[in-house]
Amino acid sequence: MDAEAYDRWYETPYGRWVGQREVALLLEELAPRPGETVLDVGCGTGFFTRALAAATGGPVTGVDLDTDWLAYARRRSAAGVTYEAADARSLPYGPASFDLVVSITALCFIEEERAAVGELLRVARRRVAIGLLNRRSLLWLQKGRRGGRNGYRGARWHTVREAAGLLAGLHAGRTRVRTALHLPGGGRLARAMDRLWPRWLHTGAFILLVADLPGAAAASSGGDE
Repeated sequence: MDAEAYDRWYETPYGRWVGQREVALLLEELAPRPGETVLDVGCGTGFFTRALAAATGGPVTGVDLDTDWLAYARRRSAAGVTYEAADARSLPYGPASFDLVVSITALCFIEEERAAVGELLRVARRRVAIGLLNRRSLLWLQKGRRGGRNGYRGARWHTVREAAGLLAGLHAGRTRVRTALHLPGGGRLARAMDRLWPRWLHTGAFILLVADLPGAAAASSGGDE
């Protein structure tokens, strides 16, 4: 799938709901403060990069190894957004360079995912959020088996326990896991159930793994929430 086709999927009725739901969950857990700096690792077409810039009003940087997708992202760039070519496993930034660091489903296509997670934590100052695909979901049964179909081809799907295990032994403070998109399709039932689904029942296709950096809350003058 090329960059334009990928981004155009988010303009379909189903894709629009998926994008809105993932962005809403991401912003809820990140709780960005006005003007905070954000790094989007594996930004692809910049869909989430643009959403983060609109929500924070601060400088947002998107990085990716695919120069064609970066070129597309730059053409659709918004104010305050910059894009750079970089490898998630070796980010060209110093420790605690960004207040918030996110990576949405990019790690599903990186073999050395633990190295990438370590880099996300290294360059973050306050909070990290990592989006993954849930192997214990209905979407996996539809699109993820036998190597995956369409945009999911070649993707790695995690259980919630495996996702949480990516942070084991790394420099992370308080952590939590949320899931969303429990029923495929995006119809009325799927939308209603996503609002009503118990938080502890982690069956959503989208896993969001969130980690606060140790000492981040103590260093804040106003608290996280």
